[in-house]
Amino acid sequence: MDVNRGAIVVKPKQPFVDWINEWDDSGEPTSLEEARVECTAYLVPCWNDDAECDRILRQLCRPIFETELEGWYTDESMWPKKRGYATFLAWFDVEAHSVVHEFGDKRIEVEGT
Repeated sequence: MDVNRGAIVVKPKQPFVDWINEWDDSGEPTSLEEARVECTAYLVPCWNDDAECDRILRQLCRPIFETELEGWYTDESMWPKKRGYATFLAWFDVEAHSVVHEFGDKRIEVEGT
């Protein structure tokens, strides 16, 4: 069954990994390859063309950026001050998928609602 959503997959670039390692005191730095192993997909509103996809991404880049940061460090004082669209694109590769199919046999549940 088709779902009335698109999907945005974000994959860290080197500036994100540099930020991770700046705060990591474990002694073993995270590599770009390691950071890109398990990437996050975000369900977003559907779009009809590239311009509309770009508009949606511009609207959602900050909450997506902050979700990615929070996945590594919850202390917001550690987060970069600039978290706008240009920084988002410098820190992440973005894959946009306009078709999403649902194959699960259970009802979708939303956490935190």
